[in-house]
Amino acid sequence: MKLSSFTILAGLAAQAQAHYIFNILIVNGQRIGGEYTYVRRNSNSYNPAFPDILTSDELRCNRGAKPGGNVQTYEVKAGDKIGFKVFNNEFIEHPGPGFIYMSKAPGSVATYDGSGEWFKVYETGLCRGGGNVDTNWCSWQKDRLEFTIPPKTPPGEYLVRIEHIGLHEGHVRRAQFYITCAQLRITGPGGGNPSPLVRIPGLYNANDPGIAYNKWTNNPAAYRMPGPAVWNGN
Repeated sequence: MKLSSFTILAGLAAQAQAHYIFNILIVNGQRIGGEYTYVRRNSNSYNPAFPDILTSDELRCNRGAKPGGNVQTYEVKAGDKIGFKVFNNEFIEHPGPGFIYMSKAPGSVATYDGSGEWFKVYETGLCRGGGNVDTNWCSWQKDRLEFTIPPKTPPGEYLVRIEHIGLHEGHVRRAQFYITCAQLRITGPGGGNPSPLVRIPGLYNANDPGIAYNKWTNNPAAYRMPGPAVWNGN
């Protein structure tokens, strides 16, 4: 059965109100500080960025999220479980994948602009079925995304970047990007060699099948994760 125009438009109208921003740090299940205490503040609040950001330096940490300001750096250990919680007790209410990337600062992360190399440490996509059903996405109706810092992560100060891509308008080249960066100091023995390494921008292309994705069909394409593979931790 085909979806009616009314059904599609009604769904888009409802989802337009479901914006969110990951601005609260979680460490080992506990909230650390308040909104933007350890997360760089973006200028577009809970509103998304769109594919025009893909060629911009602002793809690193979102619109207006620059080094400096009052953002603090939090110390954690390699092997800790880190999370990014959505503001105001809201939930992720757009279908799509989530990612976490890390970039080691050459010195203090407080002054680092993210122009170095990044590696992916986490991704979440479909848990079941096709991408046309919102509840099939693993992140749907979650209030956070969490990952474990690989135990062999080289010690140092890092930008840790979370990104969720809302795909409900991907079919019209209007995928929505929800991005923030936290500042972390990671301790531990190290010994790992993160790879593959990428630069941001340059991470994605607006025509990538995992970004220009059509969920509004009864027979959606198999979903292909954009970006590099997740570092295996070794």
